[in-house]
Amino acid sequence: MSERNVRVESLDRPPVEDQAVEIVERKGIGHPDSICDGVAESVSRALSQAYLDRVGEILHYNTDEAQLVAGSAVPAFGGGELTEPIYLLVVGRATSEHEGVTIPTEPIALRAGREYLEEAVPRLDVGTDIVLDVRLGEGSGDLQGVFGDGGRADTSRERSGAAPTDRPGSRPVPMANDTSFGVGHAPLSETERIVLETERQLNGDYSSTHPELGPDIKVMGKREDDRIDVTVAAAIVDAFVADIDAYDEAIEGIYRFVADLASEYTDREVAVHVNTADDYSSNSIYLTTTGTSAEQGDDGSVGRGNRANGLITPNRSMSMEATSGKNPVNHIGKIYNLLSPHIARTVVSEVDGIRDLRIRLLSQIGQPIDRPHVADVHVVTESGVAIGDVEAGVQAIVDRELANVADVTDRVIEGDLGTF
Repeated sequence: MSERNVRVESLDRPPVEDQAVEIVERKGIGHPDSICDGVAESVSRALSQAYLDRVGEILHYNTDEAQLVAGSAVPAFGGGELTEPIYLLVVGRATSEHEGVTIPTEPIALRAGREYLEEAVPRLDVGTDIVLDVRLGEGSGDLQGVFGDGGRADTSRERSGAAPTDRPGSRPVPMANDTSFGVGHAPLSETERIVLETERQLNGDYSSTHPELGPDIKVMGKREDDRIDVTVAAAIVDAFVADIDAYDEAIEGIYRFVADLASEYTDREVAVHVNTADDYSSNSIYLTTTGTSAEQGDDGSVGRGNRANGLITPNRSMSMEATSGKNPVNHIGKIYNLLSPHIARTVVSEVDGIRDLRIRLLSQIGQPIDRPHVADVHVVTESGVAIGDVEAGVQAIVDRELANVADVTDRVIEGDLGTF
């Protein structure tokens, strides 16, 4: 066992690729749940940067509570209209004064949320089509205390027999704000990669040349044995389709794109389905005015969508934590759920002989975040490879990445790590 309590054991199930049935989901950036995640995280990054600019350190805050109340719309070929605006409320806690310096947390949050919405769902007119509201109170005293002292580790004495966490030339290690855990896995299965890339590329290069496709794209992958079904729910923007024939052409284009994309990631049989609830005979189709189902009665919340790796994976262990909006200094619900997938990917890329890997990092409130209560790694090895053959390598990598846990904070603030 390592100094950081890294345990390596066999995973008590077949690798996901060998299981008979696999289910994978991703909610696109325009989905109501993802809108809440995106706004909450943009507010979080803006507050972190404001604190650094104004007082030189990130102060206590959390903005991981957001609720979207859907509006109403009347879409129509050639362009419809919203009849009732969407309402989005961001709720949280944020330090607004520090050593005589005032930080205008709510204006900062409103600006960040508005800028995110304008980029992520450009057909939404902020202030008219969607009303953005922010309510930020002060944090509780005990959690501010855990966060306090600059989130610095106590190096005057050892904690629970652990070695001091300050290393020469490094910054102090923050204390965990909660007793919580994060989960990660690697490598992604073929179905997981197809689902992830389908949404990313549809909302990337494809939508840039096909404005009729809105950002609310939900992708569900199901693999039964060696057949993969990819079901896409794609919001079509009414202003860019003149009639039912143009709508049908848009659906056909999405179908061809996804089928071609899937073939790049698997040799298995793939069937693609797009907007399966459409009924052309009754003109019941997925037509929207803004490109998101939030305009037509679909509500949203932070944490109800994708996990930190961008997927919803019922075949895997998952944390139910809402990653978006949490502070990136010592909030384990964010840090360990971002660090775990990174560690899993790193281990699989550097240690030969691993088919499937799961890591669970558990914190203990008030303890240094680089020393989890346990780092629990479960591995499925390739045929002929024993756990003992990979154990030392796995432990060394986990220990190394935990020692560099502060890198997660930096990457989150810079926007290099996605949270959904």
